[in-house]
Amino acid sequence: MRGSYYTFYQKASNAFRDHLTFSKILVVCTISGGGLVAYSDVRPFNNVYADAAQATIKKKKVVVLGTGWAGTSFLKNLKDPSLDVQVVSPCNYFAFTPLLPSVTVGTVEARSVVEPIRNIVKKKDFDVRFKEAECFKIDTVNQKVHCKSIQNTNVDGNQEFTVDYDYLVIAMGARANTFNTPGVVENAHFLKEVEDALRIRRSIIDCFERASLPSVSEDEKKRILHFVVVGGGPTGVEFAAELHDFLLEDLVKLYPDLEKYTTITLLEAGDHILSMFDKRITDFAEEKFKRDGINVKTGSMVVKVSDKSISLKERSTGETKDLPYGMVVWSTGIGTRPVVMDFMKQIGQGNRRVMATDEWLRVEGVPNVYALGDCATINQRKVMEDISAIFSKADKNKSGKLNVGDFAEVINDIIERYPQVELHLKSKKLKNFVELLQSNQDDAAKKATQLDIEKFKKALSEVDTKMKSLPPTAQVAAQQGEYLAKCFNRMKECEENPEGPIRFRDSGRHHFKPFRYKHLGQFAPLGGEQTAAQLPGDWVSMGYGAQWLWYSVYASKLVSWRTRILVIGDWGRRFIFGRDSSKI
Repeated sequence: MRGSYYTFYQKASNAFRDHLTFSKILVVCTISGGGLVAYSDVRPFNNVYADAAQATIKKKKVVVLGTGWAGTSFLKNLKDPSLDVQVVSPCNYFAFTPLLPSVTVGTVEARSVVEPIRNIVKKKDFDVRFKEAECFKIDTVNQKVHCKSIQNTNVDGNQEFTVDYDYLVIAMGARANTFNTPGVVENAHFLKEVEDALRIRRSIIDCFERASLPSVSEDEKKRILHFVVVGGGPTGVEFAAELHDFLLEDLVKLYPDLEKYTTITLLEAGDHILSMFDKRITDFAEEKFKRDGINVKTGSMVVKVSDKSISLKERSTGETKDLPYGMVVWSTGIGTRPVVMDFMKQIGQGNRRVMATDEWLRVEGVPNVYALGDCATINQRKVMEDISAIFSKADKNKSGKLNVGDFAEVINDIIERYPQVELHLKSKKLKNFVELLQSNQDDAAKKATQLDIEKFKKALSEVDTKMKSLPPTAQVAAQQGEYLAKCFNRMKECEENPEGPIRFRDSGRHHFKPFRYKHLGQFAPLGGEQTAAQLPGDWVSMGYGAQWLWYSVYASKLVSWRTRILVIGDWGRRFIFGRDSSKI
């Protein structure tokens, strides 16, 4: 008994002494100005246990392919520290691509529109590892991504490696679409990357320097200084406008003898340029280009590009003629990258033009793989495919008849699940879903209080005609990246059912609503400090006021304060000193 008491006394004394020592150290270190650091050093046990507990938690491996708009938006909005994130991309930066036409003529410098990806992710509360490499194969069976370095060095060892994943996010973007036109790849410039913009800038100056040589004939000067832009979409139109301003405001002052030889031609296979814009903007742009001397040729399809001329087929006459040029820029849409095409064949989507996902951005037919941005398109489900399930869901009494009150509870879910319903309501100028159900009924049916399944099908028969694919724009990609990041931030709490809002095939609700794109408007800079803007609510603005709105919006959308300051500085420099004409 005495020994036990002594042992207890010894333990109590030691504990008291340790506590006293701890208190003294804490007080002394706090007075000396290092309180927080000292406290963490003399309190090791809780940290050790916390670290050990953290180590026992197996982190989910998330691999992101690409650092474009979709991939970067996903990374910026990702907040879950329990994820192990790796990024693989041949570009170690994010580029603000809407300003690439400005980079081609020196209105904005290339470094001003890029932000290193490590700068973007370094502020995260968790590590995001980056590898400058390109993916050449995706193995969904073993959940591995096969990559290879893009570094052209004599580094010893194999430059290929694999990365394991639990979740794969494919955001690799797209390449320029040549439509298999002969000679385009060999002779035309594209405008997809920062490197493309720099090559175009050097080519423009090269054309003027070659044309200024004394041995060049007048006909050859006209050819060399004929700049052709293929594609009347936003990128092609903006580049043509920027090029016109560069020639008129800067280069003709440096090469005054060459002004009379300089021409710009914009080729469009359709009937109008900027066909995706409001007709008022299309007419304004065509009229402005006509005043500026930019030759707009619509209904002209390019069938071949040689080193000195373009072969055109006029749709109205069917005739083919050659158009000499000095530089041609190809801007006619986007195509799928080879690695994505191989992946599509692997997963049974080889007959598609673009990789298909569902409304939650999950690649169809493959678990734990997501795709967003220009490399994929959402395969929106049709209402008529689920019409029986929808009717059955609303018919709670299983009477085979629907009252207005029967489907009132599922109306919002139907509109959420099938966005074409809302588009159809707007096109028909209907106030609500009830009016839609009654719109195709005769007077007697409208007075009736019930609908059977056949009348229900008839009312919804035209809804699926309003389905639209999302445009391949930076705005869509950025919103998809933000949406998917929010889903991943909540992944732990709802891993079993990450879809939503309602399942018509069985009971229960999902945790995530499907992705819905919200159009915030679009701009078309037309040169001469004039821009056309089409904003939500059918609001159209054209002219100098819209140009300043364009400046404000683009400055606010830049990815960092560093790039904002640099771009605004470039705009100011251009106003004061003009554009730089060097090839650097």
